[in-house]
Amino acid sequence: MNTPRDVLDRWMQAVNHGDVKALLGLYDPQAVLIPTFSNRLLNTPEKLRDYFEKLGSREELSIALHEKTLLVQELPGQLFTLGGIYNWRFMVDGELLNFEARFSYVVDLARPQPILHHHSSQIPRML
Repeated sequence: MNTPRDVLDRWMQAVNHGDVKALLGLYDPQAVLIPTFSNRLLNTPEKLRDYFEKLGSREELSIALHEKTLLVQELPGQLFTLGGIYNWRFMVDGELLNFEARFSYVVDLARPQPILHHHSSQIPRML
């Protein structure tokens, strides 16, 4: 993984293939995940595994990036932030539903497990 986009692409591929092991391999052992479909903060590999296993059990699970929304910021060292919007899809009660969500990552490309922080939340309805 040479670029922040490589990290994001590998993360999306792992989600789309239901590969929990690959997903966990992207998160630093001390990473924090504020997940899309949970009201808990996840800050241990065990909590992340449980979340991704439950999410991965959804039928027809997939995720796709809205390409034009991706923003990447370079910080000192090998640190980067990524932000944007992606679209989750999976079956709920026999119906294929879409969930747009905004996301942000902090990644350190110098680490073998580069994701340090990941926040994802469904886009709220406008007032």
